[in-house]
Amino acid sequence: MTQRDPIILSNSQVEYVLSNDRGLKIAAYRRANAPSWLAAVASPVFALDCDQERIDGQSLGFQTERVERQALAQGAQQVTVYGEYTPKQLQIEIHTIVYPDSTLTEHWFTVRNAGQQPVRISRLDSISIHLSGGISGSDDELLYFTSGWGAEFEGVRKPLQGTVMLETRHGRSSQGQHPWFALTRGNGEILSAAPVWSGNWVFRFEPLDHGAYRLSGGLHDWEFFKDLAPGSAMDSVPVVVALGADGDLNSVSTQYARIGRKFWYPTNSLTQSLPVEWNHWWSYEDKAIDEDVFRRNADVAAELGIEICTLDAGWFGPTESGAHWYEYRGDWDQVNSVRFPSGIRFLSDYVHDKGMKFGLWCEIEGLGKHARLAEQHPDFVAMRSDERLGYVCFGNPAVQAWALETLERLIDEYGCDWIKLDFNLDPGAGCNHTDHGHGAGDGLYEHYRGYYRVLAELRARHPQVILESCSSGGLRIDLGLMRHTHMTFLSDPDWPEHDLQLFWGATTMLAPNVCLHWSFSEWIHEHQRQTFNPRDPNLQPHQLDYYTEISQLGVFGFSQKLPELPGWVAERFAHHIRQYQTRIEQFVREGDLYRLTEQPKRAQRGERWAGFQYSLPDGTEHLLFVFRLDGGEAERTLRLRALQPEQQYALTWLTEQRVETRRGHDLMVEGLHFHRLTEEEAAIVHFAVVNP
Repeated sequence: MTQRDPIILSNSQVEYVLSNDRGLKIAAYRRANAPSWLAAVASPVFALDCDQERIDGQSLGFQTERVERQALAQGAQQVTVYGEYTPKQLQIEIHTIVYPDSTLTEHWFTVRNAGQQPVRISRLDSISIHLSGGISGSDDELLYFTSGWGAEFEGVRKPLQGTVMLETRHGRSSQGQHPWFALTRGNGEILSAAPVWSGNWVFRFEPLDHGAYRLSGGLHDWEFFKDLAPGSAMDSVPVVVALGADGDLNSVSTQYARIGRKFWYPTNSLTQSLPVEWNHWWSYEDKAIDEDVFRRNADVAAELGIEICTLDAGWFGPTESGAHWYEYRGDWDQVNSVRFPSGIRFLSDYVHDKGMKFGLWCEIEGLGKHARLAEQHPDFVAMRSDERLGYVCFGNPAVQAWALETLERLIDEYGCDWIKLDFNLDPGAGCNHTDHGHGAGDGLYEHYRGYYRVLAELRARHPQVILESCSSGGLRIDLGLMRHTHMTFLSDPDWPEHDLQLFWGATTMLAPNVCLHWSFSEWIHEHQRQTFNPRDPNLQPHQLDYYTEISQLGVFGFSQKLPELPGWVAERFAHHIRQYQTRIEQFVREGDLYRLTEQPKRAQRGERWAGFQYSLPDGTEHLLFVFRLDGGEAERTLRLRALQPEQQYALTWLTEQRVETRRGHDLMVEGLHFHRLTEEEAAIVHFAVVNP
């Protein structure tokens, strides 16, 4: 590739130009809807540190050798630039994928040691790009989310000023901060990025001259290094970049969702049906769950129309009084025979006989301090400075083989249709022991690469089993795991404003059909916010509907004491399940999602109305969810999106007996006015083109 022959990747949305003008560069040009838009994406493309030396596409000694263009499935394009950094004898392959009908691209590189001596790689920036001057003006805003247990997706908006670093060093992708950001310029142009990774990640915004910025990131360099032996290679962590316009975050989030559904998310016939789930956890935990309790709940679940019953933690562990299952994770052959004397397969068969699917919880990465596994296989134990970290190190190929065998046994012996994969600790910088398959500085990196391999092989062997990702609720939500599991759990707690805050935040990067959260649950112990009681005589039908319909925004589930529900509550739940299956499910599975309001927040902060519109791909049908939170003003007008201006739409209100006809232009410009909702009440409106 020479200065005179740039490589152009294009689709209907954007044109990317790879050139060798004074070093390898990439520039992105928005197409017809904003022809003057020059994406703030231009310069060396990648960067790495090798033996404490910084190397990028403009380094003296880096030269490109050849370029290969490849057509991928379903219209995606990939270009690989093969280069070499001669002073270190490094071969570097820079990969770029442009996805069709979007501005979304994916970037990573491979570095290979072609020399005769080992080299140390201590930083790999999958993107290292120049943000043009003016991006840091007073009107330029950075949006990102902080995260913690029960405090996931706390939106932060602030001007981009000075040096800014977004990161996690906890070893779980969304512990501390969520792995995603969006930067909006004063003129409405948006740049968003997300690492395809479940461990430590970083994005750095570093000011340059004349108001410009350097944006770099991917795998975090904190406590990381990898020693590359002669002939060996490693990949950087892929980073996805999306471009938007008009200051509309939906212009970015719809692209993430469409490309996720089409290219990234695993799917099977069961996920396509979006089964309604019941899980025992918050109502019974491990303290009150047993064989009889589970069976009684399964009986009611079948009557209500629930499609899968999941046995969470509580089935597993020793029977001795005082022993707690958490300390024995790793010994997955143990079943609490006091609580489950007939065994787990008995419950699975019982659920299947009721016409439902059976799910089971397992924390396959976890290692309790009393687990026999650590004594039997000391090389399985993740260690740092001779201290146990509480998990098994998937950087060890023997651990990968053991985990795959264990998960297969659980699926086969217990007849599982759904595996809930949990992870309840922070690995930090990860394992630094060098006796089981990785080096001193790349233990966490190799752990996640090994975990991904296990999940990929498990899906290949059991393609019809759903894999749910969970990590202390929502502390490992990322595009890496979303390429290996079918859905992710958003958070442990689930009260209304928290649920809406989560959903608003999660769908900036994920499609609704991979976001699982339960309706307002009953907790076995007291929680400051978790006050729902279906037997409360003061509970009003509109409140119950409001609590339940929030969960229908994504994958729908319950964690309640089903046999103890009052009759009218059970009837309403059955109604909502039928409505979800017949009127809502298709929109969650296929529709573009538009957030029509700003983010609601916990503790009566943020927006106090929430509006979400789903639009089916052919544009003829739409579904609108509207929620008035406690503290919300009495009236609100919402302007709809993606309608045909001159077309007439029939509006059918699913939450009341009401039908009307409105023109698309009026609904988008004048909006739909809501003035009859009380606090903690919802409306669902179906829009369909009249005589399409």
